Amino acid sequence: MDTPKEKCGVFGVWGHPHGARLAYLGLYAQQHRGQESAGIAVSDGLSLSATTGMGLVAEVFDADTLDKIDVRGGRGAIGHNRYSTAGGSLSCNAQPLLENYIGGQVALAHNGNLINADPLRHRFEEAGHLFHTTSDTEVIIHLLASPAQQRSPDPLYATLRHLQGAFSLVFLFPDRIEAARDPWGWRPLVLGRLASGQYVVASETVALDVVGATLIREVEPGEIVTISDAGLSSRRYADAAPRPAHCAFEHVYFANPASLVFGQNVQMTRERMGEVLAREAPASADAVVPMPDSGRSAALGYARASGLTYSEAIVPNRYVGRTFIKPTPEARQSAVRLKLNVISDLVRGKRLVIVDDSIVRGTTTKAKMDQLRAAGAKEIHLRISCPPIRHPCYFGVDFAERSQLVANGKTIDQIRDYLGVDSLHYLSLEGLLSCMHREPEKYCTACWSGDYRLDPFHPEADFATEPEQMKIFG
Repeated sequence: MDTPKEKCGVFGVWGHPHGARLAYLGLYAQQHRGQESAGIAVSDGLSLSATTGMGLVAEVFDADTLDKIDVRGGRGAIGHNRYSTAGGSLSCNAQPLLENYIGGQVALAHNGNLINADPLRHRFEEAGHLFHTTSDTEVIIHLLASPAQQRSPDPLYATLRHLQGAFSLVFLFPDRIEAARDPWGWRPLVLGRLASGQYVVASETVALDVVGATLIREVEPGEIVTISDAGLSSRRYADAAPRPAHCAFEHVYFANPASLVFGQNVQMTRERMGEVLAREAPASADAVVPMPDSGRSAALGYARASGLTYSEAIVPNRYVGRTFIKPTPEARQSAVRLKLNVISDLVRGKRLVIVDDSIVRGTTTKAKMDQLRAAGAKEIHLRISCPPIRHPCYFGVDFAERSQLVANGKTIDQIRDYLGVDSLHYLSLEGLLSCMHREPEKYCTACWSGDYRLDPFHPEADFATEPEQMKIFG
């Protein structure tokens, strides 16, 4: 794996007669956020049902399946695309999770990663609870169903106050949808409205665009938004963190270029990163070549700022599976050659600036550079539109382990030599943050800087008071 796994995408709509179809479209628009599994849960106003499966949205939901779900989902629907950041790539972990508990039925879709899931799960298991999945998301349902939370005037409020980490959550109950975001705002979550008046929530604004909804605002960090037949209401379960942790990597790689993430357009942000990179790391070259597809936006900015010719000299093959799932290095390299076709006439004898968004392990990047050399590139100047990734993420991005990160313990020159390029430069952290609309301290940069908002190995006490904490399992 030389690219990080996408996190997850969530979607929800209440009150639309064809909510399941809208959920399908919303998931399709967010397919880039997760390709392991997909699922839709629906409410008829009295009960819930869910359909999940492994694979892409279009593989899980054919026309007949969608027709059957749509008939059952006349009140509300939520959906989820998944890539496993906690728990394995297993069918039992496909979301939305649907459970029956003392309060009735609930379905849950989660984008993020809980850093206190393991100790909570251990205590539940010691108390005799049975888990059906290996996902951290299931811990949330066990908390919601526990006697202490059920005795609370607001069980969901009480539940969320015991969670630590990154979470953008969409709950479906028979009579409503509840959407919540962690107090640090790690993952995006937005609220929109259809022309017919129904409210929609989604990970990215591109999903709102696809279903014809207008963006209202972000779900605020520490907020719970309720959508029901009564309309829209909001309450807070925690104050927003004084030092937010919006994931800057959303803008570098994850989000759709058409989306607004944390209040700014992704495409324009990536082009700006390329412009700054061109000023920080100029090169004498004949052309700027993007590494499809994620390097394209930054390459446009680099070419514009440098005055160099922009050349699509590498063409992606849309019908080849993802390279990191191949079982052997040889198979992965063969997949790289199949996936990326180099146009030799545009490369041979040329000095090239190759622009990509990031390097994780470096193995696939090396294979790409070897492919360019074989096609006759005279010089390769590799430019990366983010800083070196030296630290793992524990808040919803599945990077390699620290020992597998090519930048861990290596100098830039050593990485350059390993990749076999003539020069290598990364965008500086200061340069990246200069492209953001919000203050630099409002973004999480831990994968580059090692500055974690929360200690992933020693989670802080939750928001509840100490007596409340002792009653979690009471």
